[in-house]
Amino acid sequence: MKCIKNNLGVLVPNYPIENFCIPDQTLFIDIETTGLYAQSSNLYMIGCIYYETTAPSGWNSIQWLATNYDDELNVLKEFAEFAKKYRYLIHFNGNTFDIPYLSKKMEQYHINFNFENYEGIDIYKRLLPYKKILKLPNFKQKTIENYVSSKRTDEYSGRELIDIYHEYVLSHDEEKEKLLLLHNADDIKGMLEIISALAIPDLFNTPVKVKKVHANFYNDINNNQCSEIIMNIKLTTPLPAEISYGANGCYFIGNGFEGKLRVPVFDEEMKYFYSNYKNYYYLPKEDVAIHKSVASYVDKEYREQAKASNCYTRKKASFLPQWNTVFTPFYKRNYNDKELFFELTDEFKTQREAFNLYAHHVLEMMALDKNTD
Repeated sequence: MKCIKNNLGVLVPNYPIENFCIPDQTLFIDIETTGLYAQSSNLYMIGCIYYETTAPSGWNSIQWLATNYDDELNVLKEFAEFAKKYRYLIHFNGNTFDIPYLSKKMEQYHINFNFENYEGIDIYKRLLPYKKILKLPNFKQKTIENYVSSKRTDEYSGRELIDIYHEYVLSHDEEKEKLLLLHNADDIKGMLEIISALAIPDLFNTPVKVKKVHANFYNDINNNQCSEIIMNIKLTTPLPAEISYGANGCYFIGNGFEGKLRVPVFDEEMKYFYSNYKNYYYLPKEDVAIHKSVASYVDKEYREQAKASNCYTRKKASFLPQWNTVFTPFYKRNYNDKELFFELTDEFKTQREAFNLYAHHVLEMMALDKNTD
């Protein structure tokens, strides 16, 4: 077995990983195997990246390479001993492959090691809900590395390296060894870089700050004049690359710490529905509901007991959409409509904290929308 250590020098993640872990208690981990199933294949390498506060300080890598098939036991033992002092394990799709595979191997060799003692952070799982927003052709690690502008030296896939490893076991050829080590090294270094993409989940799960709001007018495809508000926002963590997408008539574009959110304004008549309709009369001619306490002057022939569907008052104003009752009072076009709105009042326009809350609400909706453009 060979153990290779390297200091990664100036390589630092472009993301505050302190948001979810403690750097010097964290291992980035990736494994290399000759197959998918632990029972019928060999583990030939485990690679890790870890943070040192003492020399060689900064991020370092360590790789355990099995120089023959029997060495996988030594690789497992060395990793198990090394990993004892750590609390967090970061991996890419490790919940599906790396961790179950290693667990099976540990069990096979009766090594006392329990992954449940660690807090696992699967980069793949955290990014997967935002797959449509990222608009990538696939969700492989190399593809995400290219998205965050990572430059990978290795040109082989894990599957292609299986035959190279079998040849290496027979020949111990140095060039083949370099290829094996390079692929794993690029995988673990790539994880340190692609965590910058976790700024995408942050965009929807952490507050944003609206720096400026202004109105905009445009003509739609039918040449009707429409209005919208444009919010310039400051993000808590920098986006690794430009993203743009739309959902439910709203549109976001952002890069780095800056973003711009466009939301349509509806200048029309909407209805506010009273919840306690039993206390109201509906006046068909006026198409409005009034409380019984003030309806005594209305002849009985011009009034009727209100129902939930017609117990409303109408208002013509400028409205913004909302997808939960974040702001009240809320309005609808019709009783059975799912779309909710609130009035864009002059008072609201002066409340920066309200716009911060609203921008975050819109972004949450866009992330959850299944019909993201």
